[in-house]
Amino acid sequence: MATAHDRAVLQTIFSPTTPFGDVPGLNQIEDLNDDDRVFDSHLLKQVKDLEVLGVAAAESGDLPAALERFSEAIKVLPQRASAYNNRAQTRRLLGDTEGALEDLEQAISLSGGAGFTACQALVQRGLLLRLACRDEDARVDFERAAALGSEFARYQAVLLNPYAALCNRMLSKVINKLRNPEIYGSHDP
Repeated sequence: MATAHDRAVLQTIFSPTTPFGDVPGLNQIEDLNDDDRVFDSHLLKQVKDLEVLGVAAAESGDLPAALERFSEAIKVLPQRASAYNNRAQTRRLLGDTEGALEDLEQAISLSGGAGFTACQALVQRGLLLRLACRDEDARVDFERAAALGSEFARYQAVLLNPYAALCNRMLSKVINKLRNPEIYGSHDP
């Protein structure tokens, strides 16, 4: 049976773009959920139904209707993070980046930075920050989302870490030399 260290070494060999010791799934939280027990069950059902309608509207291309459904859900349960996260995505699709960032801030705040919605909101905000060339802020969000279990966020955090990128390039070159010695020859340092 392989140890965690063995898996980390194998992960580094076969996926040199991940930092050493970063084994996908090793510390991943399984079944990441939001804690909705604090909400009235009837209101929660109403809000979830509105969110389902909002997602369906967005998927069919009716973004104004989606925005309205998510806003209605927020009016019913303004303390629940999920509708803010969904509305943020809709706002982003409508070109309202500032509104999207405001909703993401609210989603992260209401979730306490934990749970499924927090993970999604952190990834979404990280992407928006990256588009705004705020790479350090984006990296922080991706690292937080990675700690909650997002493999996508973990990969994005590595891409934004200049030291990890340098180490990974060097390790990748060494691995490629070992795999293909005839291509690199002995004269290539």
